Amino acid sequence: MQIPVVRNVLEANEKLAQVVRERVRGILTLNLISSPGAGKTTLLERTLTDLSGEFKMAVIEGDLQTDNDARRVAATGVQAVQIDTDGGCHLDSKLVLQAMDHLDMEGLDILFIENVGNLVCPTEFDLGEDAKVGILSVTEGDDKPEKYPLLFNLAKALVLNKVDLLPYVNFDVERAVTFARRLNKDLPVFQVSCTKGEGLKDWYTWLRAQVKLKKAG
Repeated sequence: MQIPVVRNVLEANEKLAQVVRERVRGILTLNLISSPGAGKTTLLERTLTDLSGEFKMAVIEGDLQTDNDARRVAATGVQAVQIDTDGGCHLDSKLVLQAMDHLDMEGLDILFIENVGNLVCPTEFDLGEDAKVGILSVTEGDDKPEKYPLLFNLAKALVLNKVDLLPYVNFDVERAVTFARRLNKDLPVFQVSCTKGEGLKDWYTWLRAQVKLKKAG
């Protein structure tokens, strides 16, 4: 009995996602998805700071409660809009459209959407983004791509964060990447430490290439 209801919800979301796509024409729009604590906000803080001289960027922040992450992001100087889902486990395209009404979209190069910390529900909802970016930290299990395959199948990039902690945790990088690429053979994987600044150069190179592609398209 629930299947038609779920289908209707996803179809309604998809229609609004198309509206988002129209509004972000020419703006690279990335949907960041991870478990809680994987480092989405820290990755954003580093990216927004390091690329501030190259791109005009904005962030839509999704969270169950509090505006802690939005305040951290806003401290970098970019526009940030908070969406409080009031316990909801994901963002949807309607919420994204409402948040966009509070942003100055003129001249934007990149719009980041930081989704609610969850590997399941956020993956199922199209937000009108150009790409889903999975973020996995080495403090999580290296079997996450196998256990939560949809994200790793749909993602256009994977950021493997907190690699500076590899000597102290039981995480097999090769195993995690192998699982992910069984699902998505061309998946680019960036091994980074946001706190140490390691590996971010390749992530930034990928972002620059994606911005160029979006503006050319």
